[in-house]
Amino acid sequence: MPYFIKDNGDSNTKNVIKTITLGVLLIILLLNFPLGTVGAGERGIRLRFGAVDGNPVEEGLYFRVPFIEAVKKMDVKVQKYEVGADAASADLQTVSSKVALNFHLLPEQVSSIYKNIGIDYQNRIIVPAVQESVKAATAKYTAEELITKREQVREDIKNILRTKLTTSGLIVDEFNIVNFDFSESFNEAIEAKVTAEQNALASKNKLEQTKYEAQQEIEQAKGKAQALQIEGNAITSNPQVVELRAIEKWNGQLPTYMTGTTPFVNLNK
Repeated sequence: MPYFIKDNGDSNTKNVIKTITLGVLLIILLLNFPLGTVGAGERGIRLRFGAVDGNPVEEGLYFRVPFIEAVKKMDVKVQKYEVGADAASADLQTVSSKVALNFHLLPEQVSSIYKNIGIDYQNRIIVPAVQESVKAATAKYTAEELITKREQVREDIKNILRTKLTTSGLIVDEFNIVNFDFSESFNEAIEAKVTAEQNALASKNKLEQTKYEAQQEIEQAKGKAQALQIEGNAITSNPQVVELRAIEKWNGQLPTYMTGTTPFVNLNK
């Protein structure tokens, strides 16, 4: 009886070992399956014994040598990087800005990027490039010009960035200044200046209004004077105008007294 129990135990142990062995082999085969896919907007980096080998793997199905080759995927779609940057203006004002960069990896250079920079290209290349570009462009403008010439400042930073990143295989698609922020004292000075300009403009508008009203009164007076002059000339040249004015003033009643045979018309009524 002990012999048969021992024999069953050995059989069970062997079955367990076989099952574990087959499972391990299956996992190894799955992990090293020779076929794979590269998704849309990606490129594959073919590695042979850990070293970059050949051109990037295009989108779609690819084949690799099991246990020898591996394929690492890198995103070549447009990516967004947003960060704050501190700089000094030409008039030595402290400027804190928030900027946004849209970029993508040059597809045909992803193998070089992976080999020379690695997958952490954002921290190694983009971060210092953005900071340096913002500082270089900001230093060319006064704090006030950074506000009034914002579009020009944006283009300057974008061009500097493009020069810095293109050599590393990174393409600048768009760059935007989200916000500029200055020191509290500068903000107060700007606010005071704007207030003064607004008050001056209001005073100017009020003065212009006063001048306009005065000019209107002058024109009205001139009009009245011209009308009187025209009427006086008409009376002088044509005495019948006096009779016409008398008729216009007559209330329709006959005079209460007569002088000779001609009625006397009182012009003061």
